[in-house]
Amino acid sequence: MTHGLGVGAVRRDDGSVEFIPVSPRLWTARKLQWAAVVVPVTGAGTALAWVLAGRTGGIAVLFGLAAVSGLWWRGLLGRYRAWGYLERDEDLVVRRGVLYRRLSVVPYGRMQFIDVTAGPVERWFDLATVQLHTAAAASDAKIPGLPRAEAQRLRDTLAAVGEARAMGL
Repeated sequence: MTHGLGVGAVRRDDGSVEFIPVSPRLWTARKLQWAAVVVPVTGAGTALAWVLAGRTGGIAVLFGLAAVSGLWWRGLLGRYRAWGYLERDEDLVVRRGVLYRRLSVVPYGRMQFIDVTAGPVERWFDLATVQLHTAAAASDAKIPGLPRAEAQRLRDTLAAVGEARAMGL
């Protein structure tokens, strides 16, 4: 990578760079995962309240409000929009976080292996997560919500560049 920017990264006029974002489908996938947990818990809580207290209305509304407010809060924070990555000449930079921002810089020569994983919901949305592993566990980085083809391209590129850097080429 002699150009210093990854596929899709943009260099602005002021010299700064724009990180490559994750797919917006990640938010839809996360909402589906949220609903898969919240709907059964809300139903179970309502049934339990009905059996034990006979007052389902108030408790069901509380469960529903908690579920909706949790989903709204996650959307408001826009956590999926905070993820991004940038391929540079010597390293990969991964950013994340809304309230607590984190910027991880992983040198290509320090990468030991790269995982590409996709759970059932991710596969349904044609997404994958790239996980980088280094000798120091604190420097591991992951990039969720990449289109599957981009995740495979990134894995192959990082593996090739990391192998070349590790051999001192």
